[in-house]
Amino acid sequence: MRKADTRTQARARFHTMESVTQEVCPDPHDINNSATDPGAEVYLDFMKKHCCYDAIPTSCKLIIFDTALQVKKAFFALVANSLRAAPLWDSKLQRFVGMLTITDFINILHRYYKSPLVQIYELEDHKIQTWRGDSFQNVYLQFYNQSLISITPEASLFDAVYSLLKHKIHRLPVIDPESGNVLHILTHKRILKFLYIFRATIPTPRFLQRKIEEAGVGTFRDIATIQQTATVYDALSIFAERRVSALPVVDENESGSAENLQQPEHEHEGGAEETPLFRRGSHQVLSRRNFGGRC
Repeated sequence: MRKADTRTQARARFHTMESVTQEVCPDPHDINNSATDPGAEVYLDFMKKHCCYDAIPTSCKLIIFDTALQVKKAFFALVANSLRAAPLWDSKLQRFVGMLTITDFINILHRYYKSPLVQIYELEDHKIQTWRGDSFQNVYLQFYNQSLISITPEASLFDAVYSLLKHKIHRLPVIDPESGNVLHILTHKRILKFLYIFRATIPTPRFLQRKIEEAGVGTFRDIATIQQTATVYDALSIFAERRVSALPVVDENESGSAENLQQPEHEHEGGAEETPLFRRGSHQVLSRRNFGGRC
């Protein structure tokens, strides 16, 4: 997918919406970032001066699912395109109604997997709108009755970060208000990468020299882990119950030393399997992983 707008047009529309975006986000002086390093405000200023359009890659994959699509086909489409999420379009409502993510599939598989000998027929028959419309199943694909949380390309990156934090989401669709098209899906990773690209043009705050634990970045207590001999279903259970995005794979023979990091990935390669995927050990899955690039 290529940028559907020019940088000049985006900048022009950004100035017309500046007063609106300032009302949406809190005053930067209200943020408690001056206690340790006043220089940290350079990042705040950087985010406010750059719009979401600036962070959109020149070319990137993007797929959109109709809610009438079968869940199984949606999963295969994500796998084929090495993507982890896709916006959902409702043809009846003629608007975007949500996002389908790899986390949704983890929750679905965790809920309906019974044994290696029982096929998950729900994935064969159900459509996305079925999962989203039923109150019982809506626990997995949430926010169906709410408006899709999105942002315009003219809004500042500060607005994007604030929205990600406020709504506790990991993906934020960038939608053109004129055409209604989804241009990109912003993530924490993409925003950090954009900041990293321009690192040489802005002063470096002192807090970046602090130790990770001292800065409070990361998890240091009650860490969810999994052993090499655990099954993939065990990993899915931890992902679903602990609501984590990564699991350190621990070698039980080496006093709990971490061997690898397991994340929610697509592991289906098609064809017959000697050992059902959910019964495989974590080390078997990790040995087959394809660390291909993603947008």
